[in-house]
Amino acid sequence: MWKLPSTLARGVEAVTTVSDVLQTGMRTAAELCIGASRLGGRAGPGGARTGHRKRHPAPAEEVSFAEGHLDGLGAITLAYRRQGTGEPVVLLHGIGQDLHAWDQVVPLIAAEREAIALDLPGFGRSPDLPDGLPRDLPTMVAGLDAVFTTLGVHRPHLIGHSLGGLIALRLAQAGLARSVTALAPAGFWNEVERRYAYAVLTTARQLARLPDPVVERMAGSVVGRAALTGVLYGHADSCPPDTLVTCLHALRQAVAFEATLRAGRAPDLFTGTISDIPVTIAWGTCDRILPGRQAARVTAMIPQARLVQLPGCGHVPMNDAPDQVAGLILQTTAAGPAARAKQPRGRRCVSAPASTRA
Repeated sequence: MWKLPSTLARGVEAVTTVSDVLQTGMRTAAELCIGASRLGGRAGPGGARTGHRKRHPAPAEEVSFAEGHLDGLGAITLAYRRQGTGEPVVLLHGIGQDLHAWDQVVPLIAAEREAIALDLPGFGRSPDLPDGLPRDLPTMVAGLDAVFTTLGVHRPHLIGHSLGGLIALRLAQAGLARSVTALAPAGFWNEVERRYAYAVLTTARQLARLPDPVVERMAGSVVGRAALTGVLYGHADSCPPDTLVTCLHALRQAVAFEATLRAGRAPDLFTGTISDIPVTIAWGTCDRILPGRQAARVTAMIPQARLVQLPGCGHVPMNDAPDQVAGLILQTTAAGPAARAKQPRGRRCVSAPASTRA
């Protein structure tokens, strides 16, 4: 019996999956809009009717800003939040996210590491790149190097997720990292996988643009959370509603979203290897945006990297299993050659440790 070629079959399956997610999300949103109008109000996260009470704006978030100057190219300005004590750890989020992506992880590592979470250009509170500044990885590496200088950190440990994981690996190639922990780093796809990932992310952004009352009501139910994030998370039902709403707001307001996707079409986003520093590559076993098979391509290029599975996690393990991610960070960034010598090296696949903190 004739079968579709495997790459084409995966593409058809991808389109079907994305279409199903969008239809489910829009159908759920429509039902919630109708329900809210019939009730004369809307349901809060706990399901209680809120009526037409005036919403009070959230207090202004306390973030700082750092400017990095690039020789002959101007400057970039990044929002950041810094807390904790110990060796510096810089956290880089994925596309459509902001520094809040690490909110559940930072408290678990702050007693032992100085955590510096950044908003990348055009995401969160950070302004987009100035006109004329190329949106490519060499520019991003140079810009972050300049920001690190402003922050007074030299070769920090780098933790990156998706887009942030790719950037962290490129920073390490430039000699700007003590260690790298990359969670499902982007850029190791083939063309079919890239198109699929872009379709899923674009669909998620469309859902994030639903009216605030609808998003908040959907986030308050298991069915609604699954419709909003079922492809992003492995455990959408366990994600706190407030966390989900914050993540979707960041996705909606990401001014650099489309331009970053266009930049991601460039070939050879990562070439060469990384040597002489600890590198951990972690992947959720339920990642439905960047399939786990891409991890083999990363470790083929970085043979000394440690490959870690995150059981049951989707594409955003910081929300699915923050304790495992925190434990992984603490282990990879362990100070001293003796501690690092105990870490498994090479392509061996292990499961993530849990944080030792309560």
